[in-house]
Amino acid sequence: MDTAYYLNLAFNGLVEGSIYALGALAITLVFGIARFPNASTGDLMTVGAFGGLAGTLAGGGLLGAAIAGVGVSAAVALAFHFLLFRSLARRSAVASMIASIGLAFFLRSALSFIFGHDQRVYDLPLTRAVLFGPIRVQPTDLQVMGAAAAALAVTFAVLHLTPIGRRMRAVADNPDLARASGINAGRVMAVMWLMAGGLAGLGGVLLGAKTVVTPEMGWDLLLPAFAATILGTIGNPIGAVLGGLLIGLVQELSTPFVGFTYKIGMGFAVLLLMLMIRPQGLFARNALVR
Repeated sequence: MDTAYYLNLAFNGLVEGSIYALGALAITLVFGIARFPNASTGDLMTVGAFGGLAGTLAGGGLLGAAIAGVGVSAAVALAFHFLLFRSLARRSAVASMIASIGLAFFLRSALSFIFGHDQRVYDLPLTRAVLFGPIRVQPTDLQVMGAAAAALAVTFAVLHLTPIGRRMRAVADNPDLARASGINAGRVMAVMWLMAGGLAGLGGVLLGAKTVVTPEMGWDLLLPAFAATILGTIGNPIGAVLGGLLIGLVQELSTPFVGFTYKIGMGFAVLLLMLMIRPQGLFARNALVR
């Protein structure tokens, strides 16, 4: 195996890691502001993937898929915030986490009932790989990375450059002080759920553009996203993104040694190693959304 082979694996890892980064950032937003690990993130990504499937069937291409997937997933996340999580806000984080697990099974079952268990693919035009030196790049991969990078940039711009972003960071730092300062926590929560749902939905769309869409795909997305969240320090947005990229790289570069089937385990091996060496995560100094 030559250098070109590993360079291609590394590029594929970055593409895959950018999708994990979207899921990890969605988990981080919910944890940093709502204070519980959202186990339904993977299935929200599946909802986005099926929404994107409808977008491609309508002839919208990948852009149409992204708009449809983000819109559907964000709407579902916001709806369940009002129907479920808002009433649990004053209870323990365990109650909200268990509710999110139940929501994940509900979404998965609903998608299975509506669409069945058949594998579906996006109706996208076939393209030829382009050579960049020794690296073979599919145009779809460039679109995936570009869309993920744009979504991450918009998210960080909202968090750091807008009034609602400053309010979100204030609620994340000290919810009681934020309320005492006159910040409308309900509005902050609603915007946060829209952002988290949109990020999850886009991640599902981008994965659907690369692979197949099934009701069970969320579980395969949830585990690496959670690993990236913990690796990069729970509640740290930048850490979540870097953790997602690292998990993607490790999984792809380990493929020649463990095979495609078991590569997901290597991401968790890195996570376990980090937990033993630095259990607080890579970016523990900024442990909340800042």
